[in-house]
Amino acid sequence: MGPEHVAYGMRASYGMPYVTPDLVAAWERGAAAPSNPELTALAGVLWCSPGELIGRPRTLREHRVSRGIAPEDVARAVGMDLPGYLHMEDSGTWRGNERQSAVLADVLQLSLPDFVTVTDRETKLAELLHSAVTTRWQAYVRPVAKVAPLDRGVLEDVLQELHEDYQGHMAATLSWGGGTKEASVSGRDFIDQIVEIFWTAVESRNG
Repeated sequence: MGPEHVAYGMRASYGMPYVTPDLVAAWERGAAAPSNPELTALAGVLWCSPGELIGRPRTLREHRVSRGIAPEDVARAVGMDLPGYLHMEDSGTWRGNERQSAVLADVLQLSLPDFVTVTDRETKLAELLHSAVTTRWQAYVRPVAKVAPLDRGVLEDVLQELHEDYQGHMAATLSWGGGTKEASVSGRDFIDQIVEIFWTAVESRNG
């Protein structure tokens, strides 16, 4: 189906007269993003689920849509009014308490990495991991656990491993005669990917 066929189907079957082939093409290129109703209609025209159209979900809305759950159902489950919940989806900022966050993770079947991302904890996690690998990792076991609830033994092993990897990497870079500039660049690369490295290490222990 070309953009013109998709646009026609959305206009004729879903009452969206403003949808043009150019708009559909913009969605395909990623230059624009369909709204919730548009995504549902688009999936209907293409005979697939909304989740199949958005790839790996990243945002709260994308996780909900990929599960095919209405916003009213999520809001009711976590104990929020619908406008308040929808505002969180629109802003991309989760403001629920610990109990609501736990219910959200259960309703949307979120993995721990996805839960951390959706509940706006990823930046905080990155900051804590940065401090853990550059100073004393033992001091960050409890703070990291508050952001990413993990078994303490697993968390201690992972933080120690990351600390040793980072320190060893920096020392090796210096010993190659690259100087502090190259070491700084290599260290920054490690820090830039610290969250991904952390989850990979966690998965290797839980797998």
